[in-house]
Amino acid sequence: MKKNGGLIIGLIKQSWYWMIPSIALGFSGAIFNGIGMTLVIPIVISFLGVDPPNIAEMPPILRSLFSLFDGVPDGYKVLAMTGTVFLTIALKGLCNYLTAVVSGGLSRRLSIHLRKKCFHLLLELDIAYFSRVRLGDVMNYVNTEVSRASQSIAHCITMAISGITIIVFLAILVSISWELTIFAIAILGFLSLSNQLFTRFAKRSGRELSKASSAYSIHLVEVLSGIRLIKSVANEQTEFDKTISLIKDREDASFKSQLAFAAVAPSNEVLNVIAIVLLVITGRSLFANDLEVFSSVILTYLFLLTRMLPFIGKFYGARNQIANTSASVKNVEDYLYRGDKPIMQSGSYLFEGLKKEIRFNSIWFQYSQSNQWNLQNIDITLPKGKTLALVGSSGAGKSTLADLLARFYEPSKGCIEIDGIDLKDFSIEQYRRKIGIVSQDTFLFNDSVRENIKYGYPHITDEEVFQAAKLANAIDFIQNLPQGFDTKIGDRGVMLSGGQRQRLSIARALLQNPEILILDEATSALDTVSERLVQEALENLSHNRTTLVIAHRLSTIQQADQIVVLEKGQVVEGR
Repeated sequence: MKKNGGLIIGLIKQSWYWMIPSIALGFSGAIFNGIGMTLVIPIVISFLGVDPPNIAEMPPILRSLFSLFDGVPDGYKVLAMTGTVFLTIALKGLCNYLTAVVSGGLSRRLSIHLRKKCFHLLLELDIAYFSRVRLGDVMNYVNTEVSRASQSIAHCITMAISGITIIVFLAILVSISWELTIFAIAILGFLSLSNQLFTRFAKRSGRELSKASSAYSIHLVEVLSGIRLIKSVANEQTEFDKTISLIKDREDASFKSQLAFAAVAPSNEVLNVIAIVLLVITGRSLFANDLEVFSSVILTYLFLLTRMLPFIGKFYGARNQIANTSASVKNVEDYLYRGDKPIMQSGSYLFEGLKKEIRFNSIWFQYSQSNQWNLQNIDITLPKGKTLALVGSSGAGKSTLADLLARFYEPSKGCIEIDGIDLKDFSIEQYRRKIGIVSQDTFLFNDSVRENIKYGYPHITDEEVFQAAKLANAIDFIQNLPQGFDTKIGDRGVMLSGGQRQRLSIARALLQNPEILILDEATSALDTVSERLVQEALENLSHNRTTLVIAHRLSTIQQADQIVVLEKGQVVEGR
């Protein structure tokens, strides 16, 4: 999507076949509404026993409507007109209902489409994007901002249908008296200018609300993510005070936004009353020579005008709402713009398995926000079925090299070759299905043990899950859990120890049956007993596999076929 390319217009263009019936129904409802309301005043006058005005002296549109009943006997003419009014009102109601159904369906469709695009892009983005943005920002984009931007779609539909109804009513009013209509348009123009002030205020308050919502979302995510640290330093009160301040800022911005809309209705009501009084005075002078028809015509005119005014209010209300959500629309447009985001392209080759070797061929790498090289001229060859151990101090580039092998990043210079083919030429999805990763920071979902082990492979049987857990030295502690494999393990596996989480991660990798295995300091944070159990599980996992191991402990690399020492992004020793 192009930046600032008209997000809402683009979405509506994609569903024009929904817009046509919505507009057609809105137009039909406006026609029925106009015809029915035009006949109301003459019927009321007749029911009151007042002699009806001379039809020949009435405006053309009223003469045309009354001519439809020329063939009806005088005693039944009023009843026929009354029946027509009820019929048009019923048809108008039906059209309005169908319009609500169609426009509601369109709004829902476009809202789902917008959320789908945002979340699909979220999954497409490279790891580099998430390393430089705050999680709270991402949450705010795909939740709050998308929700507010989606509301703009419904407001656009409301604005379009209200606009159509206003045009129909104006056409009828012009047919009754173009002089009065010109005067009414002049008054409504003044009304439009006053609403413009509210629109500007709504737009400004919308930006403030969007900014306050973003700050609150960011802080809330940080508090939830860092709750252990907050409690460990007894900083609950400080975080509480800061959160309350952000909540207050958000609610203040929301209140200002509500003020913009609350002021519209009473202001328009006062102006509408003034407009009606001025129209009566003007109409009295225009029909000075035809006072017999003045009462019927002016009442009909004013009745139609008052029926039109709520639609003008809806039109301006929707316009103000669009202005209020414009900041969110722009934020979503910026989020969906791909030109400034890292999206890794997938190749066309299908990875059918490692046949010979993996070669790191003159690899240089630099993070986008870094001023120095993280890896420099790395040349390493890892033969099939062998284990390569990377050692070195923190920050030496070991994990970066592993991330390049997993295609979380692309080399800045050089390439990684698998059997002589550039890694970039392989299908990302299929390649990643063939690699297994076990790291120090194991992520588990707030789900059952079984679902965490078989994650990504729903077709796996319970027997296969059991065997994987057994090979991962996890079966004993799993069976001691309250519901065994069906036990919910909490957010990020909080109910389990570090060693238990690692063994579930290893069981997951065993089910994956990877061609290439990456072990990123998988035992560095474990106690001696847990390390022994995990190390045994890792040996089961890495048996006859091509393995890249990152470790600080000697026990982790004792079985390695090759050892490479990295320092400041360079190979300083290897055997």
